[in-house]
Amino acid sequence: MTTSSNTTSGTEANNTAAPQTGQVLVWDLWVRVTHWLLVLTVAGAWATRKLPGDWFQLHTWLGYCTFVLVVARLAWGFVGTRHARFSQFVRGPGTIWRYVASLLAGRAAPTAGHNPLGALSVLVLLGLLLGQACTGLFSSDADVFEYGPLAGYVATATSRAVTGWHEEIAEIMLVFIGLHVLVVLAHLLLKRENLIRPMLTGRKSADQVAAGEGIAGSRLWLALIIVALLGVALAWVVRSAPVAEPSYLF
Repeated sequence: MTTSSNTTSGTEANNTAAPQTGQVLVWDLWVRVTHWLLVLTVAGAWATRKLPGDWFQLHTWLGYCTFVLVVARLAWGFVGTRHARFSQFVRGPGTIWRYVASLLAGRAAPTAGHNPLGALSVLVLLGLLLGQACTGLFSSDADVFEYGPLAGYVATATSRAVTGWHEEIAEIMLVFIGLHVLVVLAHLLLKRENLIRPMLTGRKSADQVAAGEGIAGSRLWLALIIVALLGVALAWVVRSAPVAEPSYLF
């Protein structure tokens, strides 16, 4: 009896110590959809300003989409699923520095959600995207009679200044996007950690996710309500905006 009991206890201990296998859901559907839709809207907005021809209307609609997606993602950072919440991944300078040091030393442990450095990248990119979308709403290009939908709300000098900020933010954002892509490639080539697949499937290998850190579902219904409310609010503001007449801007 004693031998049997010891054998059973040993087996249970081994099972407990054994690494988890399979895939665990960590990124909800809305986080993933937002990520890839922003890739498309930003690329499209850039293309519609660089390609020959008149693409201003499409550029404006892409700006609307970017604004709604970014604001919805910010809201999701407070009411979304576990790893989408800012409280779960935003860290202070000390934590970020310690993570960078461990990363350079090759001792950085895998994280279920954003690592401290990745979290900083997320905040910077969201801030730049929000700034880009907001300045686009109030910008104007009087040389070709193109006006942001809310340009009529501000004075001529303000609209022109905002247009300059819009262009400067675009250049800064391209640099950060390039750095983001390089970091993802570095993780793939140097650490053998694929960050792209989880952003497609939502799942990470169980050995990278601590017990209890997976999520049960996406709560997509809540995300869609947020997007619908933001879309209606933006449409109302745009429709109510005074028209930016050429005489107003000169």
